[in-house]
Amino acid sequence: MQFVPGLPPGVYVGQTRVYHAKVQPSTQPELAGFNLALHVQDDAQRVQQHRMALLQDFAAFGVDKITWMTQTHSTICHTINEQMPFEALVGDGLVTQRKQHALMMMTADCLPVVLGNAEGMEVANLHAGWRGLAGGIIENTLAAMQTPPTWAWLGAAISQPCFEIGAEVKAAFCEKYPELDSAFQPGGQAGKYYADLYAIARYILQQHGINTVLGGDQCSYRQADEYFSYRREAKTGRMATFVFMT
Repeated sequence: MQFVPGLPPGVYVGQTRVYHAKVQPSTQPELAGFNLALHVQDDAQRVQQHRMALLQDFAAFGVDKITWMTQTHSTICHTINEQMPFEALVGDGLVTQRKQHALMMMTADCLPVVLGNAEGMEVANLHAGWRGLAGGIIENTLAAMQTPPTWAWLGAAISQPCFEIGAEVKAAFCEKYPELDSAFQPGGQAGKYYADLYAIARYILQQHGINTVLGGDQCSYRQADEYFSYRREAKTGRMATFVFMT
């Protein structure tokens, strides 16, 4: 398991890959990797075995709680500490101040964004596709946090040359942040654009005083041996981005 370097002591951030030492066999070639999502028509028992393997990896660091979400491309953010919900939380952002608590976010082209403060006392994990970014998932998560985050990490997402969108998507961003015009390049067809999710997220984060932004240099679409990609293969698994404090 690889962790992001350069974070405050006791803060661990990372993202799973297609390969894991405990990946279970699959009768569906498109889901043959270390899929962690229950909603992609994979065998539920297989997915739970993968999740248990991940929990075992985390247990070596003292993690005793793990929170998953039912993600809906929304701007809903939950703060969760000691409570143990019986049903999956619906939304796209999680915040915790609790140590040994792993916050999980699943993606396969959308952008994972992890936030935290310099003291390593509070972290957040959010799912930012273009709808979430345009709607304000970063802003809503920042508002839910008790302390101003000083750093962010951007996980693997689809890169600009592979992410063609319509003019309405560009308008959704540029009407809110006109400066984001530079994050869009003309597409291969009239009225289409290539959108840079990384540049959009960096800009929004910097507007809120977060200038230390790590990551943002991978492409889930192009790096097929490492990441799942929904645009590359409509039926595919999901990676998980995680953050926890020891």
